[in-house]
Amino acid sequence: MIGDTLSSWLRTLRHDLPASLVVFLVAVPFSLGIAAASGAPPAAGLIAAVVGGVVAGSLGGSAVQVSGPAAGVSVVVVELVRTHGWRATCMITLLAGVVQLVLGVVKAARVVPAVSPAVLRGLLAAVGVILALSQLHVVLSGQPQLSALANLAELPGQIAGLHGHKVALGLFTIMVLASWTRLPARVRVVPAPLVALPATAGVAWLAGWDVTHVDLAGSFSGWGFPVLPSADWHTIVGAVLLVALLGSVESLLCASAADGTHPGRRADLDQELTGQGVANMVSGALGGLPIAGGVVRTEANVRAGGRTRSAAILHGVWVLGFAVGLGWSVRLIPLEALAALLVFTGVRMVGLARVRRGRGHGEVPVYMVTAATVIVLGLAEGVLAGAALAALLALRRLTWVNVRRREEPDGRLHVTINGSLTFLGVPRLTHELRSIPAGTPVDLDLTIDFMDNAAFEAIHSWRLDHEQAGGTVDLDEPHDEWYTLAAGGARAYPGRSPDRRWVPWAQRRTRPQRRVIPDDGPATCTEGARDFHRTTAPLVRPIFTELAHKRQPTHLFITCADSRIVPSLITASGPGDLFTVRNIGNLVPRRGSEPHDDSVVAAIEYATQVLGVRTITVCGHSGCGAMAGVLSAGVQAGSLPGLRRWLRHGNHSLARFIETEGDRLHKGALDVLCRVNVQQQLENLRTYRKVDEQVRAGKLELVGLYFDIGSARVHLVPPLRSSLSVKL
Repeated sequence: MIGDTLSSWLRTLRHDLPASLVVFLVAVPFSLGIAAASGAPPAAGLIAAVVGGVVAGSLGGSAVQVSGPAAGVSVVVVELVRTHGWRATCMITLLAGVVQLVLGVVKAARVVPAVSPAVLRGLLAAVGVILALSQLHVVLSGQPQLSALANLAELPGQIAGLHGHKVALGLFTIMVLASWTRLPARVRVVPAPLVALPATAGVAWLAGWDVTHVDLAGSFSGWGFPVLPSADWHTIVGAVLLVALLGSVESLLCASAADGTHPGRRADLDQELTGQGVANMVSGALGGLPIAGGVVRTEANVRAGGRTRSAAILHGVWVLGFAVGLGWSVRLIPLEALAALLVFTGVRMVGLARVRRGRGHGEVPVYMVTAATVIVLGLAEGVLAGAALAALLALRRLTWVNVRRREEPDGRLHVTINGSLTFLGVPRLTHELRSIPAGTPVDLDLTIDFMDNAAFEAIHSWRLDHEQAGGTVDLDEPHDEWYTLAAGGARAYPGRSPDRRWVPWAQRRTRPQRRVIPDDGPATCTEGARDFHRTTAPLVRPIFTELAHKRQPTHLFITCADSRIVPSLITASGPGDLFTVRNIGNLVPRRGSEPHDDSVVAAIEYATQVLGVRTITVCGHSGCGAMAGVLSAGVQAGSLPGLRRWLRHGNHSLARFIETEGDRLHKGALDVLCRVNVQQQLENLRTYRKVDEQVRAGKLELVGLYFDIGSARVHLVPPLRSSLSVKL
């Protein structure tokens, strides 16, 4: 117990303490800048930073997220301060914390993944645009307007009237922040704000320029308990919900993103929401800004090596110590530099890279509509517009049905239906099918991911009518057999998965609607290749295109040539995973043994010395005919001289079997020999010098498997020192 506690403290000192100092240096200017952008007292930003670090850091559910005054919420706070005053805004913050606390207790965070990510990203992007536009006016020595459109309209005049060193300082800060992201990673360990702001302050001091400063004098002495806004309850409730919603979204998205940047425990989003709620209650009561998880602070924490909540908590302690003992130094930071920092942050919130990633999923319209509506009309209106559009697009996808027709040279009509077949798409589906001329032989491929009863009835009804009119319909489902199961396939093939690519030819030929394997003749590899081209090839073509240029198998798989052993099936492996060798009895001739054989030796050498495989697996199976031949001393090989010579490589396995079982044969003797044979072949592999050296060096692992055909179970076969097997 004492040792674990000491280890935890040492880990904190080694990783979290340095990280907390870096986050502290980033958080102070950010907190002051957000306070200035919100129209709040400068001290309100530092109070929020302290509470966000200590309270949210202690109670939150993320190991690395650092909370504090939220840039995204500042666009709401500035309007609240103008409308209701600062003390009333603090009460709204407190009540928003109560809402967040309740949401965390009822585990409402699970609802967030159900909201379209494009809506949430569009919301934050719009907030970033609004923040950047308002603070850009401060950089240009002007005053922010009341709305984003007003800020945009005033921007040309501000740019045309550029003058003075204050503008130069702001632009210099933006230039340093932007260029810092392009430097080598070892340099970017130092956060950009930690370089840009001192550099700007140094330039202003050396040039002797008169700039606007932030002054904390008297900020803490005028504190008073929050008061309710003097407005109707609808307005108050709307403001509370807006602050709670925006702060929650920003915190949960930041916590989720942070999970992908560190190897520690994943965030508990409900606990994080609870911690944010308590922190906002405390911050509002103390006269601080609304709190949320901050991307900039969290990113700085992760980059600096923070691993636990201790980094966030300590950063809050350092901010408190700074505010009490070094508050006078804030006057060294030009206000224009803080505004430039927020302009840069707002632009980064737009996240164009995320827009490009969402393009393939059709989410760009939702993103753009949400962002544009938030900028033009407001936050609530933008979220509703984006959610409505996302719902409409989802509904459209349910109605989307793609029907393609192609006439084959033999006169058959090949029809492919793609999409989700629901009652909403039945009208178009029926129209397309009814347009097929009567009497036409049709190959119908259903490449679908869902089919409801209405869609099934439409296809089935058309099929019966078409066949009654003299036509034929050969129906195939390359992926999931929705039609077959609905038409009685579930009763015909009980317990069978819709995925049938692994089903033997003989069983596929007994199924209705199947034309690829003809009923009047034996299955052939040629017919199977045609089936592959029609069904599986389009799915695996991207994989094989990549494998055509390189291959990096990780396993050499030596198994029996028995037709019942399918390596890719029993190992759930895919193309390029296994370098496979198959022979009678999964035998590995010992080095220098007679009769001489080079085929297996060549495969072992190539796999270990050229391909660099990490594992060699020998897989035997129950009822092995080769082992039956070995057990009969070659009698069952009959008049096959090549087979008799090959089975002599199994004599060492037979000798091992006799050592343990004696020469008396019993009912399970064959399967015991099959397992012993796997163990012996692993020993035979060690007779090859390169294999033995790699095994001893820990670069190569030898594994034995035994496939019980009757039960379809794969067992792990241990080395010869143990006779037990383990089920996988």
